[in-house]
Parts: sequence; C-alpha cells; structure tokens
Amino acid sequence: MATESTGKVCYILKRFPRLSETFILNEIRALERLGLELLIVSLLPREGELQHSTVSEIRAKVYYTPADWWEIFSAALLPHILVASSSPAGYLRAVAKALWLGVRYAHPITTLKSFMRAVFVAARCRRENIRHVHAHFVNTPTKVAYFTSIICDIPFSFTTHAKDLYLSSEDAIRDRVGAAKFVVTCTKYNLDYVRSLAAAEHWHKIHLVYHGADLTPFSAYFRGDRPTRQISANAAPIILSVGRLVPKKGMQCLVSACALLRDRGMAFRCEIVGTGPLRDDLQAQIDHLDLRDQVTLLGAMTHDDLVGIYGQATAFALVPQIAENGDRDGIPNVLVEAMAAGLAVVSTSISGIPELIEHGRTGLLVPPNDPQAAAAALERLLHDTDARRNVATAAQRELKERFECWESTRTIHALLMEGASA
Repeated sequence: MATESTGKVCYILKRFPRLSETFILNEIRALERLGLELLIVSLLPREGELQHSTVSEIRAKVYYTPADWWEIFSAALLPHILVASSSPAGYLRAVAKALWLGVRYAHPITTLKSFMRAVFVAARCRRENIRHVHAHFVNTPTKVAYFTSIICDIPFSFTTHAKDLYLSSEDAIRDRVGAAKFVVTCTKYNLDYVRSLAAAEHWHKIHLVYHGADLTPFSAYFRGDRPTRQISANAAPIILSVGRLVPKKGMQCLVSACALLRDRGMAFRCEIVGTGPLRDDLQAQIDHLDLRDQVTLLGAMTHDDLVGIYGQATAFALVPQIAENGDRDGIPNVLVEAMAAGLAVVSTSISGIPELIEHGRTGLLVPPNDPQAAAAALERLLHDTDARRNVATAAQRELKERFECWESTRTIHALLMEGASA
C-alpha cells in the first residue's frame, strides 16, 4: 500500500477522460485499488459529455493545464515567478534543457509550449507533495513530464503505446529513455523497437506490461451465460467492429470485405462502433457499394453499452494496418474485450496483435489491406459454428493469465512505488 512517506504520483495525460483510452482509465483504477495516491494532469480539456461510468470511481484530483497559447501566456506570470523563486536551480536547468532541445528538435515552438506547461505542472506538484511523475505517450506528455522532473528534482517515467512511438523522432525517444527512471510499453513488438533505439545500458529499465482489460463486466460471458440476443433467432449474423475511424484501424478494408461477402450471397449485418475523421468517407464508401442494408456506423458508445453489444454479435472483426505516416496499433483493447465476450475474432498479423491472437487457435489473422483474406476468414467463422466456438473458448482461457488489468498493473504499481520512494 502507498504510504504518506512515498508521496503521491502525478499522471500526465494528453486528455482525461477519453472514450478511446479505457486502458489508461483501467490502469488508474487498478493503481488506486492498490493504494497509490495519484494526481492526474490533463493537458487538454475533457472530451465531450459522453464518458464511461467507471470514470466516477476515480478518486484522484484532475488538474487541467491551459491548453492554447493565449491561455498559457495570460496565466503564466505568477506560476513562473513562484517556481523560479522556490526552485531557481531546477527552473534554470529546465530553461537550458528547453533551449537545447528547441534547437535540436524539428519543432522548437512545441518544445517551448511543453516547457511552459511544465511550469504549471511543477507548481501543482510542489503543492501536492508529488515525488514521481509518470506520463502516458512518449510525445508531448512525456516532454512535459521530463521538464517537470527537472524543475522539481524528482524522477519521471513514461508509457509508450503506438502512434506516439512510431511518429516520434528517434532522437526524442532515445533522449527520453535515457533520462527516465523507467519505461513501460504494451507489446514486445514495441519493446524490441525501443531497445533498437536506446543504448544497451538503458535496456534494463524498459519493461513490457500488456495493457489488460477489466474483465469484470464480462463475468457472465466467462461463465458461459451469454446474454440473450435482442434479435430473432433467424436474423442475419452480426459482424461487430469497434475502433476510432482513422486510417490505421482498417475500417475501409473491412467495408470492402463486407461487399465481397454480400456478392457471395451471404446474409449478415456489420455494425461498426466508433467515431473519427473518416466517418464521412466510410459512409460514402458504404453508399457507393450499396451496403446500406448490411453495414451500419453506430457512432460513439459508452463501455457499459458496448458490453451489451458484444453479446448480440456473432463474430468480431478489426483489421488494422500501418498508415502511410507510420501510425499503427499496438494491441487494440477491443480485441481483448471481444475475446472476453466469447466472440471469435478476425484481425491482422501486424504490430503486437500476434502476441494476443494465435492464428487458428485463439482467432484468425489475415494480412493487412487484404479484403479478400478478411472476407474469407469471416465467411469461415460465420459458416462454421464449431470453429467459431473453438477459437472463442481457447481465447477466453488465455486472457486471464496475461490480459487482466488488475494483475498486469501490479508491475507498474511496483515501479511507481520505487520511484516515489526514491
């Protein structure tokens, strides 16, 4: 259990709460259950009114920093005076580091903005007895954590996921790994990449911790007590997909696969949960392929509602790809949840997904950007009840060992406790 002598840990996030980041929400819930006292810093305002019910369980105070340049500058004077007077050496070291990184990196203005935000965070950390700073995502949140640690003379650490890792410069990753107390990443695929950039002397502090999911809402599925489907027994089978409507999720490939299934005379419905910048493009694709009777975009949804939707589906499909800018997934949390709900899953053999799904045993993997292969895998699952049941059962058996958030977070808790006690 955390004690008063260890001090609190500050969690720096880009935005909190956020519908698409249940893995961070679950980690915070698990850390608090383990007794760690947290302060949450969100660099951006909260995301709309729709949120998961479990947000209400969070006990930590949430502090929102000024988000745009006008807010930052208009509110900056007093915090800078307070921090510079209370910690002049740390403040000057952070200024020097910001100037050096501003010259070294391609975007000096973003480095300056991160330093300005860090002053606000440092002032809050001093008031809250923060002894360790942890950031999620290696880009801006970790840069803010890095400057905060210099000002306050406390250690920092970070978790790197997917987009943040592969769209950050190699120099920035190398610098932040070298300066951090420890680094966490969520797939072995990522771990190998980070190690390929970092000096060997830092490899010992890079840790693999799978995100895990809160499997509690799926307890009925694990008991085999699948909720009653809210559709008639002779209705078309449902292919469910969940994810942000962005290029790396491969939703356009899935829609093309649905057109192939329709052309083969298969009866089915495909329901896609999520929102994002590709929504209009996807709807246009659905209209162009005359799939309005087969494919529906359901929009954003809370986790409570999503758990019930899993129970209505026949199979689950998410076919991520590597986007043109290098963005990619790690292990999408929705794959874990779909498997927990007893659904047979079709996904792609990229990034960390093969660490979750063993092809042919706990799901089916196809190449990315291959609608023909995705359609064939879905056709197999929809036609073969035994194959669907076998892979779903095998998947459920594996999850509790490696992807239960209440267990996986214990490693992060131990690392944070060590950092906060230093």
